[in-house]
Amino acid sequence: MSLKVIAFDADDTLWINETYFDETEKKFCGLMEDYLSHQGISKELFKVEIDNLKLYGYGIKGYILSMIEAAMNISNHTIPIEIIEKIIQYGKELLEKPIVLLDGVEETLEALHGKYKLVVATKGDLLDQRRKLHNSGLGHYFHHIEVMSDKQEIDYSDLIKRLEIKPEEFFMIGNSLKSDVLPVLAIGGHAVHIPFHTTWAHEKIDHNVEHENFSAFEKIADVLKRLE
Repeated sequence: MSLKVIAFDADDTLWINETYFDETEKKFCGLMEDYLSHQGISKELFKVEIDNLKLYGYGIKGYILSMIEAAMNISNHTIPIEIIEKIIQYGKELLEKPIVLLDGVEETLEALHGKYKLVVATKGDLLDQRRKLHNSGLGHYFHHIEVMSDKQEIDYSDLIKRLEIKPEEFFMIGNSLKSDVLPVLAIGGHAVHIPFHTTWAHEKIDHNVEHENFSAFEKIADVLKRLE
């Protein structure tokens, strides 16, 4: 491989993220359980989130608005203001969660730094993702941070153009087969899947990935074997 750029997804690849969303959803379900079962509440919240992606994009702020909308739907617009205040509080707590690096992340970045141009390629809210990168203490390893509105083939193609490289010189590492692997392989890049123990339903796929430019490892440090 003639690689020039190694890109890392951020949430659940460099640090914990979905775990915090799961915890918040459980609190939201508990808050709304007088109206509907926890399963029904989760189903309605997911539906609202997906419907709102085209308006809000990915990130915590859109999630807060979706929780409020779901609460209104579930309660038939009878939800008291105290519940809405509680939902906003949950959202603010989510924005203030500590940054917990996943095992092997810093050692991997240290080993690759100086050998390749390292970038962050992630989805979400720009302000929140920049805050997390700053608080992670990892910022000095990266040449560039790209907060994408989505991770489709066109988004990666645009990133590769900005980096002034060819697709075959691009290597993506992430926890989502749907967002971090498939679109990169489709445009001729290389991709590695590092699974996280919990994955948002929207990021799951129902088939195996087989491609000459694809690898899967259990731990991020194992990527170094692929690059030797």
